[in-house]
Amino acid sequence: MLSSTERDTEITGWALAAGLGDERAAELFVGATYDDVRRFVAHLTADTRGAEDLTQETYLRALPSLRRFAGRSCARSWLLAIARRVVVDRYRRASARPRIADTADWLGAADRAQPRQLPGFEESVALADALRALEPGRRQAFVLTCVMGVPYAEAADILGCPVGTIRSRVARARRDLAAIWEGGSEGVDGREPVGSRATVAA
Repeated sequence: MLSSTERDTEITGWALAAGLGDERAAELFVGATYDDVRRFVAHLTADTRGAEDLTQETYLRALPSLRRFAGRSCARSWLLAIARRVVVDRYRRASARPRIADTADWLGAADRAQPRQLPGFEESVALADALRALEPGRRQAFVLTCVMGVPYAEAADILGCPVGTIRSRVARARRDLAAIWEGGSEGVDGREPVGSRATVAA
């Protein structure tokens, strides 16, 4: 079994080969990274149904750009940075036409995300709810490092900030999550209580 570093090297090799026109390498690259991208955008948006569309959009942007990928960072970091931009762009577009999000919206998404018979379903719903309440920068850093297991240095590369900033955001996210779980529906930093009706904007 490959170590995580060896796996990243393999994926980066496929990305470089795909950039030179190797179609099989492109298929392997997508197959090896698809679940990571989908999980990342699903956690950032708390919208499992929309995550599929955002994942597809990420690859629609990334694949034509592989010819410019030089391998200076690992391909997974490069791809997740594109996924983050796709999510940000989607929120910016949505802010021009805000809609009201109801508690039922994200509960339905969580229901579709994980079958109820699996262990941890209730915990996953609670986590999705709590993550939604976090400030976006903290949520992104927490999801990458604590949910997906991405090293701090790689998370810094993906989010375009120093490692110290990642550490600070993760620490604050943990503090905020603890406050949410201890305080029930109080919310964080003056935000709407979790599950209340709120306008979705960038």
